[in-house]
Formats: sequence, structure tokens, C-alpha cells
Amino acid sequence: MEKKTARLTLLIDPHKKRAFEQLCAAQDLTPSQVVRQLIRDYLRDHDVAYESRPDLAGSASGETQGPGRRDAD
Repeated sequence: MEKKTARLTLLIDPHKKRAFEQLCAAQDLTPSQVVRQLIRDYLRDHDVAYESRPDLAGSASGETQGPGRRDAD
């Protein structure tokens, strides 16, 4: 299993980006944290299973990755 993280590059309107970053900052979250959560939720909502990173399993985040799976990012 791959232990590295992967980069996702996307294009977004600068005004939306600025508003998103401001909202994230107001919630004391990084944009990356929010996007990772959105992706986890989207995969879960569509019943898509994926492998968890064993080096992060059991972290304090408690975020589920699928049935019985945990993910810290």
C-alpha cells in the first residue's frame, strides 16, 4: 500500500477560493482538511470503499472511512 499522500490540483474561481479560505479560517480549519472531509463524505455517501492508511488508523480524529475504517486526514 502507498504510504505517501497524493496531490489534487483543481481550478476554482478566485472569488470562491477567497471566500472558501476565509470560511475555513473562521472555523479554524485548513482548506485541505475541509476538502479531505468532503471527499470522505462523498465516497461514503456513494458507498465507495477504499483502503485506509494503517499508519494513521486509530488516530484521535474518529472520522470513519467506511464500515469499521478510520482515517486521520
